Amino acid sequence: MAIATLAGGCFWGVEELFRQQDGVLDVEVGYTGGTTSEPTYEQVKSGSTGHAEAIRISFDPSKTTYELLLRFFFTMHDPTTVNSQGEDRGTQYRSAIFVHNEAQRQIAEKVKAEVNLSGFWQRPVVTEIATAGTWWKAEEYHQAYLVKNPEGYTCHWVRGQEQ
Repeated sequence: MAIATLAGGCFWGVEELFRQQDGVLDVEVGYTGGTTSEPTYEQVKSGSTGHAEAIRISFDPSKTTYELLLRFFFTMHDPTTVNSQGEDRGTQYRSAIFVHNEAQRQIAEKVKAEVNLSGFWQRPVVTEIATAGTWWKAEEYHQAYLVKNPEGYTCHWVRGQEQ
């Protein structure tokens, strides 16, 4: 099993799309990248903690790769908007890849550069690449939110040829 930690706006939609990917064993929503210990959703959504709403993906590297997960990540959210996705605004909604080791950093830098040069997005990719820090699991009612609430809010979808 391997771990990937990603932030691409509201974690509900990001979680749901990754949950459906081949090789993904589990997806957990939480908070990372900030300074507050044991942050709550109310604190994080205020923008005062520095944390991003993020997902932690457990995946089977014999069935998918970190690179493939990142390539999917760059199609299911808009990596060209600073601190926002859809109507959500603030640093807690930033696009970020939190790497767990140097190999992940190299892959993240490579994929980001390739996506930026590909023309898939009309503006520059602003996704932050940072070292993974402490992971804080979000409250239970946020876990698998769109499974529990199929009509719930999401600003995520897989972009295709229309870009």
